[in-house]
Amino acid sequence: MDCHCLAEGTNAPVLVGGPCCGREKVLAPRFEDGVEPRSPALLGNGVTDYSGMADEGPGKCLSKRKGCSEGTWLAGLPISASKWLQQLSNNMALTIVFQILAFGIPSETATAADRGRNRGARSRRWLEGFLRDFPALIFTSIQVTYFTSLSRQQEFEGNTKSVIPLFSITYFLTITFSIVSCLRQSCVRNNVWLACCGVVSSGLAVLSSFGLMLFCGVPFVVTVANAPFLILGVGVDDMFIMIASWEQSSRKKEKSDVKSRLAETYGEAALSVTITTLTDVLAFFIGTWTAFPSVRSFCLYAGTAFVFCYIYTMTFFGAIIALNHKREQGNRHWLTCMRVGGDQAQKSCLYNACCIGTCSRESSQPEGEHPMSIFFKKYYGPFFTNKWIKLLVVLLYGTYLGGSIYGCTQIREGIDLRNLASDGSYVIPYYDDDDKYFSAYGPRVMVVITKSVDYWNETVRLGIENCTQNLESISYVDKNLSESWLRAYSELAKRGSININDKTTFISNLPILFNIVPSFKWDVNKTQDEIEASRFFIQTVNVISAVDEKNLLNQLRETAKQCSIPLMVYHPAFIYYDQYLVIVQNTIQNVVVAAGAMLIVSLLLIPNPLCCLWVTFAIASVIVGVAGFMTFWNVNLDSISMINLVICIGFSVDFSAHISYAFVTSGESSANERTIEALSLLGYPVLQGAVSTILGVVVLAAAKAYIFRTFFKIMFLVILFGALHGLVFIPVFLTFFGNFGRSPHNTKPKKLETCFRNDKDCP
Repeated sequence: MDCHCLAEGTNAPVLVGGPCCGREKVLAPRFEDGVEPRSPALLGNGVTDYSGMADEGPGKCLSKRKGCSEGTWLAGLPISASKWLQQLSNNMALTIVFQILAFGIPSETATAADRGRNRGARSRRWLEGFLRDFPALIFTSIQVTYFTSLSRQQEFEGNTKSVIPLFSITYFLTITFSIVSCLRQSCVRNNVWLACCGVVSSGLAVLSSFGLMLFCGVPFVVTVANAPFLILGVGVDDMFIMIASWEQSSRKKEKSDVKSRLAETYGEAALSVTITTLTDVLAFFIGTWTAFPSVRSFCLYAGTAFVFCYIYTMTFFGAIIALNHKREQGNRHWLTCMRVGGDQAQKSCLYNACCIGTCSRESSQPEGEHPMSIFFKKYYGPFFTNKWIKLLVVLLYGTYLGGSIYGCTQIREGIDLRNLASDGSYVIPYYDDDDKYFSAYGPRVMVVITKSVDYWNETVRLGIENCTQNLESISYVDKNLSESWLRAYSELAKRGSININDKTTFISNLPILFNIVPSFKWDVNKTQDEIEASRFFIQTVNVISAVDEKNLLNQLRETAKQCSIPLMVYHPAFIYYDQYLVIVQNTIQNVVVAAGAMLIVSLLLIPNPLCCLWVTFAIASVIVGVAGFMTFWNVNLDSISMINLVICIGFSVDFSAHISYAFVTSGESSANERTIEALSLLGYPVLQGAVSTILGVVVLAAAKAYIFRTFFKIMFLVILFGALHGLVFIPVFLTFFGNFGRSPHNTKPKKLETCFRNDKDCP
């Protein structure tokens, strides 16, 4: 629960569960001079006052006991000795809040900024000491959980650091996959170094983009730590395209010198690399229009990284290809760079296998069609063009779409604060206990009078009271738990027959109120003869769901806006409630705009109406599927999942455009034959692209933080559904359209397979 004092400040709430009548004592942490707790602490059967404990040593028990009196704050609630102690006894729990309020007397020559820095530094040292020493305390008969105002920040920082070791695993998996994909039987034609340098190129893109963004002052938030995994998984795709185009150019006898072959390679790969880079970058930069700073930061970092990926692929990796070609021309071994040749007949088969690359005594010949391409051509394509299998696929798609739409109707908004901490954090048990014992109470809202008003004017006081009553009339507010220094002061003046309608009298008698209720001193920002600002508190109740939180925030702000006195309502949790007001609107806006941009790009670079129709269909279908099935995987709609929904638009284009374009440009006579040809050319590259991307993010499934696991879950759904559309749904649906949308040229395009993004086969 929240303490009465600062709604956002330096504090350390400790929640005590178990029998309140037990003999366990809660030990008092050491306080620096001027640092005092704001709430009482539990001791044995009673409640102890912590005031005046600044000189106590660390871990020292409080021996003084006294009961609760009116105005004492437990669990953020005003209590009376009879009523609320009984309530707490029944609930078997109590919240103690250590609130840092003051810090010695600063030097008269110190500036306000210096005093602020001094207070901040001492507050942080106190909290760090609390977090260091408090876990060492041992309680036998009660359960104690704790939290501090520093905890959430430390959890964010810890989450980011926790994924750093996973980078090395990701790079290992990606390099291994790239090497295996580019292995050859010939030790000269092996593209191992090209595979390694392609991964290095993606790493350079990450470093360059992060360096530029940090130099420009773009905040590095925890969500940005997801970007390197995504960029690495996707970045190697461009490498595969370049290698495939280079290998295709080697089969053209008229292209023999390195300049001609590089020109041919860039000519073939340019369309594919450009269209996919453009769609991905557009998706990310459109995501920067959102109202969420964390989403903006992620999209800026990731979008810039994709630009650098494109630049390094077109420059750095092209140079590596040229150097590798020079090695091949010299007939040198891929590993040792020693010249391969000589009398193979005099060498053993083992020597030839290790140093030559083959046991055969004949010179190596160009390799034929890849086995996976043969599989898609002879087995996979004919299987899915069977009429009964096509019927089964249609039924499967209907089930997929129905489940997705149902899941979309069950989407939950908001983020559980537990998910902001890593697994095993001390924060999670605190939130669990808070929900268990104090779930009936919502946030204790601070209502601030933001400007200097004439509090001694009876009309002004009446206006403030009317505003307070209007706020208390909200269904989520319990008027019996409100606390206002002005109400208490007016009642005190009435009992003492003091006329506070005069400014001098009003100001001069305030110390009397502060002596009676010292905590009110922190609710009034008073100078010598003016009250610059003040505040009071209202207690919310029955705020259970995200809908309740959204309604509460709207009603509070609307009521405060209509007040004649300048008011502001505030609580630290409002930063999370705010996202509920715009998350759906922002998500729909970004998805629609990004999908429109993808369609325009597709029309410009792939000018075929039928192809663009299927691209649009795939984008919509994949987005609906991801949004629906993420509900079944316990993922809420929040700023984290919103990032991924924008990302999935670009990937939908990657998996759908190439298969559909290969179909409409095929020279085969029947729809089934054109589908088989499209799958034989691009089935394996699409599959390979899906595997490489999943390998880039799969290690996040083992992360200890919800943020990274959520990123993996949605990216997995995006790749799974994208590949499913590209390899199953769209090929089958295309067979139903016969000759509609066929290219006017009934000839097969030259080397069509190198014109697409996912042609990552290294023949």
